[in-house]
Amino acid sequence: MTNEKEKQLYSRFNGFLLEKLSIILNNIPDFITEEFMNDIMLDTDVSPQALYAAILARATGLDIDNNPFHNDLYKKYFFEMVHMLDNGKYENDPYYKTVKFPCIKGKKWSLSYAEYKPYQAFVCNDLKQKSDGRAIPQIGFFQKPFRYPVVYENGREWMSITPNEIETMVQGIERANGKVLTYGLGLGYYAFMVSEKQTVSSVTVVERDKEIIDLFKKHLLCQFPNGRKINIVHCDAFEYAEKQMMHGKFDVVYTDLWHDPTDGISLYKKMKEYEHLSPDSLFMYWIEPTMKYYMKKQ
Repeated sequence: MTNEKEKQLYSRFNGFLLEKLSIILNNIPDFITEEFMNDIMLDTDVSPQALYAAILARATGLDIDNNPFHNDLYKKYFFEMVHMLDNGKYENDPYYKTVKFPCIKGKKWSLSYAEYKPYQAFVCNDLKQKSDGRAIPQIGFFQKPFRYPVVYENGREWMSITPNEIETMVQGIERANGKVLTYGLGLGYYAFMVSEKQTVSSVTVVERDKEIIDLFKKHLLCQFPNGRKINIVHCDAFEYAEKQMMHGKFDVVYTDLWHDPTDGISLYKKMKEYEHLSPDSLFMYWIEPTMKYYMKKQ
């Protein structure tokens, strides 16, 4: 059983690790290169995933070779943190296999593809929160280049469909049934996946940006096999939640309005205030476990 002293230790290390990883992911996510990995793998029998974890641990400042305390933290975090992902798993995702992206540039938004380099580090799922107080980030990498669809807002990557988006929507998709309402269109991944379910009769999508709606309808919706189930409403999410949501008698309400917890916590809290207006609906939120973790730290 974990004692209070250990929980305090893990709490401090959680913050340290998340800060260090944020610096790496935001500034040098591709510092581990394919050439470097190929060179050192020639001289070791260690698996690529274990080797990657050790390199990443050292990059965060852990001396896992000479400091037993650091080595213990390494084993308690990095073995569950680092994941070598299979390109084929995501390339065979129904959305990826069905929807082909044109390279389109509008006034504000543009559709295109971006790419993860081999061994580039990225967040690949929600924080894994353990009963002993550990909050373990989920970091993935591919051994081969991986291309993913993306929307740019004024040249800045804003919406995408990466392994992280796919993995963090699994529960929301699995639990969708009947009449579904979703706030936030993005690239339509959630709408696509739930519309494919026989148990889902309709999908109402609320999106406030007219240009992204027009791009989606013109270039993407026409490729959805069950696009007839999808109705897109041009409206602010919170206005719709306050004035129209209760009339729809939705079985499931899924909210995905944020980029990450930095911009999402206030929006998450605000949307939670409208749940009482539809007491029979099941409310779900994108990256809710991660959001709750950061809310506790405020």
